[in-house]
Amino acid sequence: MSTATDPLADPELLETEWDLAPLLDGTGDERAGAERMLDEARDRSAAFAQAHAGKVAELDAAGLHDAMRELEAINELVGRVGSYASLRFAVDTAEPARGALLQLVQERATEIETLLLFFELEWAAIPDDRADALLADPGLDFCRHHLRSVRRYRPHLLSESEEKVLAEKSISSQAAWSRLFGEVVAALRVPIDGQELTLDVALSRLQQADREVRREAAEAVSKALEPGLRTRAFIYNTLVYDKSVEDRLRSYPHWLASRNLSNEASDESVMALIEAVRGRFDIPQRWYKLKARLLGLDRLADYDRSAPVLGEDLVYSFAQARDLVLDTYQTFSPVAGQVTRRFFDERWIDAPTRPHKRGGAFCAYTVPSVHPYVMLNYTAQRRDVLTMAHELGHGLHAALAQPQGVFHQSTPLTLAETASVFGEALVFGRMLSETSGHEQRLGLLAERIDGAVATVFRQVAMNRFEHLTHTRRRAEGELSTDRICECWVEAQRELFGDSVEITEGYRSWWSYVPHFINTPGYVYAYAYGLLLALSVYSRYLDEGEPFVPRYLELLSAGGSRSPEELAEIVGIDLTDPGFWDSGLALVEQQLTEAEALAG
Repeated sequence: MSTATDPLADPELLETEWDLAPLLDGTGDERAGAERMLDEARDRSAAFAQAHAGKVAELDAAGLHDAMRELEAINELVGRVGSYASLRFAVDTAEPARGALLQLVQERATEIETLLLFFELEWAAIPDDRADALLADPGLDFCRHHLRSVRRYRPHLLSESEEKVLAEKSISSQAAWSRLFGEVVAALRVPIDGQELTLDVALSRLQQADREVRREAAEAVSKALEPGLRTRAFIYNTLVYDKSVEDRLRSYPHWLASRNLSNEASDESVMALIEAVRGRFDIPQRWYKLKARLLGLDRLADYDRSAPVLGEDLVYSFAQARDLVLDTYQTFSPVAGQVTRRFFDERWIDAPTRPHKRGGAFCAYTVPSVHPYVMLNYTAQRRDVLTMAHELGHGLHAALAQPQGVFHQSTPLTLAETASVFGEALVFGRMLSETSGHEQRLGLLAERIDGAVATVFRQVAMNRFEHLTHTRRRAEGELSTDRICECWVEAQRELFGDSVEITEGYRSWWSYVPHFINTPGYVYAYAYGLLLALSVYSRYLDEGEPFVPRYLELLSAGGSRSPEELAEIVGIDLTDPGFWDSGLALVEQQLTEAEALAG
């Protein structure tokens, strides 16, 4: 815990800035370097199309191998430039040159994509027996699962000319609206105590012990969201309608079907998860009622949900957080410790809050030939320590899976949170083991339950909000701003029951969440990932050191196998109907311990 009066002014934090140079070839003007790489990718794509268009069905295993290696090289080029442009833009969304470079890359990448569209369409059209015979060749290990996954989209693919039109138009539709939303939200300023705070810093005040500070912060956030609410609602309406059009053209039966397909998850398994979590909304409601008692309140307001149950504000300097997280990973596994340390030593991380920096935190895998990058908005709260552990878990996953190559480095979203949540659990366990006394232990446990509620139950409630808006938009036409706010309150009220008062200003808080804009349907993957990761962590607690090599094998496998096959590496059966219930029981166990400590 830090005693610094202003940990956000810590020079060590302010100097933690990532080095993006490895993503571009050469030196000098970044735009010229990006254009050189994009020119090479375009020329190679044109040559690839000349050699293979209309002939994919004629390839033997050796020819398919060579074709996939060339596609791998092209994807590496485009991925490096795209990662550079998007990461540069993320830390300053207001600088015109960064926005212009991002737009250039998106346009040129789409041009390259249209040149290569034929390949997956022709591959998907090959008869099953012929495809299976080709994929049996051991030389295709580096792309086999990817090629199998492509064929799962056959019922939803359009003609090559139609696919090209959709790809070209995406730059002036989904991508443009998403970029506008990101710029609008990043530009938000929240006036508090005579300061103009970024949204992330203002929201971090909801974790303060003083209720008046929390209330004022919430009211200030609501007031800051109000002027641009209609604009953000229009952006959301437009993207929801755009998705409905594409779903109709591709014959997806419902709004979530395309997301489930990309996650390699059946509609039935996803609905089983969602309904299992919705069926246990009594867990967050029990917690919020207990938390109200611990805080001396009759009932929580929405701005009280993240309040610490201890009477003091816990502040961690950036160095304290870094050392705690790195030592925890090192203790778990020297391999994990070595990899995560490189993020700091080799400038793979950008940590301070800045004006116009994108909110939240993320890990960008970039491409296998370089390395991942982590972005934080570090505000010195204990929750930021766990966020650091979370994103470095993603980074560890990405780094260990680099040898899998472009086609298999990433996992479906449903497994993407496994390493991150596991890393959080490790650091939380370390914090808990170093905490003595009932009160301190209860305070730390409370934060962990808050995290589980936010990751499992709140994300499923947000999935419910998306379900309401997407289905009602298709049935009713364009939704008014008030109608969207009603959907948000309806979903949140189901989550809270009578345990939390929903204030009037909270009605608009859906309007800064980027997942609804950038990745519709994504949010249930958080619940999936946390419940899976808790089960994996539980196995580690049961087995100890012998479990570690299997866990690292899981991360190193990337997305080279199906989710079920990957989970089997660590002894998890995702096909078990009771799997979700067992994960929820682990969350309830923490709540029961908190209730006992409170008593």
